[in-house]
Amino acid sequence: MKIILYNRDKLKEQDINNNIKKVKALLITSNKEILLGFERQTYQFPGGHVEDDENLIEAIQREVKEETGIELQKDDFKPFFEIKYYIKDYPKIGINSCLSINYFIVHTDKMYDLKKTNYTKYEKEGNFELRYIPLDEIENVLKESIGWNRVNKVIVAEMLEVLVEYKNKYMVNS
Repeated sequence: MKIILYNRDKLKEQDINNNIKKVKALLITSNKEILLGFERQTYQFPGGHVEDDENLIEAIQREVKEETGIELQKDDFKPFFEIKYYIKDYPKIGINSCLSINYFIVHTDKMYDLKKTNYTKYEKEGNFELRYIPLDEIENVLKESIGWNRVNKVIVAEMLEVLVEYKNKYMVNS
């Protein structure tokens, strides 16, 4: 599995005193569509934080169910990519964090089920919704969204990097 480390602050591993783990899923249908969350004018892969008592697979399984209502088995999730950020003074001064985001591939034709979702207050207030986007259109859709708000510049760049990795690994002969 490929791992990329971003370390703008030039921290050493021994400088890290906080770990933040996130998981995200690329839910891809046989029609070559990808399911994305959309909230506050921002697209996201379904996912979120890993709880203290969870491993990565348990976390992504829970997050996918909470955000999409899709119930999947642990074997459905294939880890394929990780991005790590070493960040000085985050989330506050004196704390140096390693933020790791683990990406999983899921090929499924199960449809989302809003009756089985469990959105946070923040997601509800942001009118969280789910959208299927054709894989051959996803890059343009994301690039168009960059100017919609300030966070999109960072989020879209990361999503595009993940999609390039997915296409290189899984769609070479498609």
